[in-house]
This record gives sequence, structure tokens and C-alpha cells, in this order.
Amino acid sequence: MKKSLAQDDSDQVAVDLSPMIDCIFILLIFFIVTTVFVEETGVKVNKPDIGSSSGLNSNSILIAVTNEDKIIYGGKSYSLQGIGSIVKQLLAADSNTPVIIQGDSKASHGMVQRVHGQCKTAGALSVSVSSKS
Repeated sequence: MKKSLAQDDSDQVAVDLSPMIDCIFILLIFFIVTTVFVEETGVKVNKPDIGSSSGLNSNSILIAVTNEDKIIYGGKSYSLQGIGSIVKQLLAADSNTPVIIQGDSKASHGMVQRVHGQCKTAGALSVSVSSKS
């Protein structure tokens, strides 16, 4: 028996949303798992504005130099030689990890450069100085 388009069917048409909801949950879990958190240095640094600066890499070593020329890593203060040994230990796991020095605008240029030198001596392949964007 043929049906014509003019016939009125009383069949209910339903859309199954379960696969779409499953897909949304899978995407949500994917984005939660792949989210990367940046570890901050623990002090607020007033960085100088030098135009453009590169974004923070999620797997980078962040070192801050405060306006009193204190060297901070992970919320703790270190000496110039101490930061070199810390960087060397952190680079033992991955030697390609970049080091970012966040120098305060009132920090002495010499201290920021000495920290830069210690990082290079410790074996860092990439050392950058962060500034305002």
C-alpha cells in the first residue's frame, strides 16, 4: 500500500538527543584534561613596557627580580648562585624548557642580566626577559 504526501500520519517523530549530549560531555572532558595552568612566581612585578612581548609558555621556568633586586622563584627568595642551581635542577628533566625572567621596572638592569647569565651558565637554551604587553 502506497502512502501519499496528503495523508495525515499520526506517527510521532522524536529526535534522540542522547548522542549529542554524549558528544558534549566528551568535548567537555577533553577541554578540562588539556587545560594548562601557568605557575606564577609568587610576587607582583611591575614590568617595563618595551612594546611587544611573547606569551608565557606553559612549561617555562618563571623567575622574578623585584624592585629591591631580590630573586624569587616559586614564592621563595634565592641568591644569585642559588637560582643557578635551581635552574640546573629544573633543566635536568627537560633541557629545552625556556626560562622567563620577570624583571620589575625598578630592578637594576645589572641584576636582571646577572640572573640571565646564571641561567645561561646552568644550561638554559632559551632565556627571555618578560615585559608588559
